Amino acid sequence: KYSAHIKYMKTKHGEKIDFRRNLSIYWSIVKKYKLMFLGMLIASLVIEASYTAERYLFKLITDGGTNFASNLILANEFIRILAFIGIAFAFILLARLVSKWLFMHFNASIETNTISNLKRHYFNHIIGLSHSFHTTHRTGSLISRLTRGGAAMERMTDAIAFNFSPLLFNFIVITASLVYFDWISAVIVFVTTVSLTAYSFIMQQIQQKANLKANDAEDIEKGNIADIFMNIDSIKYFGKEVMIKHRFEKLTEITRKAYLKAWNLVRWMESGQGLITGIGVFFLVYSSVTRFIEGSVTLGTLVFIYTTFGSLMGSVYSFVHGIRWFYKSMADFQSLFQYSKIESEIKDKPNAKECHIKEGEIEFRNACFSYGTRKIFRCFTLKMPKNKKTALVGHSGSGKSTLVKMLYRLYDVNEGSILIDGKDIKDFKQESLRAEMSIVPQECMLFDDTIYHNIKFSKPHASHEEVLKAIKFAQLDKFIESLPQKENTIVGERGVKLSGGEKQRVSIARALLANKKILVLDEATSSLDSETEMQIQQALAKLMEGRTTIIIAHRLSTIMKADKIVVLRKGEIMQMGHHNELIRKKGEYKKLWNLQKGGYIK
Repeated sequence: KYSAHIKYMKTKHGEKIDFRRNLSIYWSIVKKYKLMFLGMLIASLVIEASYTAERYLFKLITDGGTNFASNLILANEFIRILAFIGIAFAFILLARLVSKWLFMHFNASIETNTISNLKRHYFNHIIGLSHSFHTTHRTGSLISRLTRGGAAMERMTDAIAFNFSPLLFNFIVITASLVYFDWISAVIVFVTTVSLTAYSFIMQQIQQKANLKANDAEDIEKGNIADIFMNIDSIKYFGKEVMIKHRFEKLTEITRKAYLKAWNLVRWMESGQGLITGIGVFFLVYSSVTRFIEGSVTLGTLVFIYTTFGSLMGSVYSFVHGIRWFYKSMADFQSLFQYSKIESEIKDKPNAKECHIKEGEIEFRNACFSYGTRKIFRCFTLKMPKNKKTALVGHSGSGKSTLVKMLYRLYDVNEGSILIDGKDIKDFKQESLRAEMSIVPQECMLFDDTIYHNIKFSKPHASHEEVLKAIKFAQLDKFIESLPQKENTIVGERGVKLSGGEKQRVSIARALLANKKILVLDEATSSLDSETEMQIQQALAKLMEGRTTIIIAHRLSTIMKADKIVVLRKGEIMQMGHHNELIRKKGEYKKLWNLQKGGYIK
């Protein structure tokens, strides 16, 4: 598995970021709040203009003070200038404070809404993808990409609000001001700003591949962490902590090198930025001081040029920082947005109807199905009469569980059809179809919630009495009474605080509460002790009355009373009949019975 992950990484880092598509998706989310977005940009413009206006007032103070010191103006005139500047400064300060308040308000509203929208959209999309997608994509990586996508939405909006728009507005206002006072300085500032921005943009382009590779390495690392923690019991039982530590060390080393390569490129970018800025400062100082000596510009204008240039360079460096976050966001968007290209293999028809199962008769009619090139069923035909118990037996890989997944439309048949009450299941909406059946799976996975809510999951609107009845029916009542928190006990992630038998009884109670016409029991009592199994079998016998039941079992003792036993082998029906009928015939069922009777039959 580890070497497969490394190979996956090597095939991924050549991927390029699809900027147009990513920005299009970003804007499709942001445009719902375009008025707030426009308000935020206008507030940013007012803020940046206020700083330039403030420096202009300082120019007036400098020129006025110089003239007063040179006795070119009287004290009363200088005081009037200062009074005007004071009133103007108060107005500018008020405008800036109001604009900053509005700016932060709009920014916070946009980001919280867009982050929430993005996460909901992709969570809903991913959870709606087919069963095959979830069996081929690691949970840790999905969580990592969804979380990073939300953070990227925040970074992207912040980059526009705090890095890009200030530079744009600063550049427009400052360049226009400098053109008015000293066009040569304006040209130098323009060339320096464009050169610095272009160089930074090119360097960020080079960093693009390195950032993608670092993201892939981090996804694989997080996927492994999730896989390891979910299988911690196996690691402990087999004493493989040291091996796992070494494996994780190798993964973290790959991640470290990937990020180091990406971050090392920053040194080259910052060195080039320093060189361009230094050259720009040299020519700006030389040009402006020369003209000051010649008397073509005033001391106030000289101060204005230097302060505005410093402010503009601050905005440029902020813009460069924003470019880094822009590319980081684009790389994170790329990882998440690729899921929107994936469509569910199982699709509802445009005119699909809600499913309402009344009788519960099931028929597989000439059903063909393959896992890729591996054929599982060829023209498979089987009827399961309503209100009868049909048992599926056979060696592992014979197709028992696959039949159930086909019935639930986790997989669609390649040819043929599956009918319920004479209607093709493809004519129904998937979710409504699945909601009309109840299942006790072989591996019971519980939510990290209370026992009560785990059972109620199958019927959210069930009354308290209904849930307690299902608990008693599944023989859980005595166990729950022994717990301090009773049915409000938290079961832990995947139900780790419960034993295998306790988890399976919770699963049985959940299926009991659902109370559906079709019931699937996939090794429903495999994790129970003999005494509890006998009690549960009695309860299940009552439950199966009046329902169409599919029983998957490896222990043949659990299906002796089934109305029909179907023996499968490599996707084909080898035998079919009652237990007493099959046990008298030579064939697959008798072989299985002879193999098991010593260990499972009293």
